[in-house]
Amino acid sequence: MFDFFKKKKKVYEMKAAADGKVIPMTEAADQVFSSLALGNGVVIRPEKDVVVAPADGKVTVMMKESNHAIGMELDGGIEILIHIGVDTVNLKGEGFTPLVTAQENVKAGTELIRFDRETLEAKGYCMEVMQIVLDGETASLVQYQTGMKAKAGETVVGTWQV
Repeated sequence: MFDFFKKKKKVYEMKAAADGKVIPMTEAADQVFSSLALGNGVVIRPEKDVVVAPADGKVTVMMKESNHAIGMELDGGIEILIHIGVDTVNLKGEGFTPLVTAQENVKAGTELIRFDRETLEAKGYCMEVMQIVLDGETASLVQYQTGMKAKAGETVVGTWQV
């Protein structure tokens, strides 16, 4: 009867950060990610050389020395880490070109980092893109969608309500 007094929850979406096959985080090649030690999320086996913002939000961290990872706070209160490749920190930035800076506000689909996927794979690096939802109040609310081919900035891979 008094439902009109209740605050309606808003549904937020997190889209794929890269084009490619989306798999559960538990299937990541790197055990640190597959064990969910850093948080849950999705893994994308990329088909192209760019990572985009999965939602509107703010870039919180850009790994300046290596350019292989970027942190964001998404609208809707979720903090994420997008990590490109396994052990790619060892490259010290080789093959990665950052396109945004920390504290920059971005829209879903904005290009964040370009990387030379083929060259890095030829050097023996696994180039999976991990889209990790970091611990926080809303992290446990995210429902993930996997098992499909995603289009960067378009295909929904996670939803939550607040």
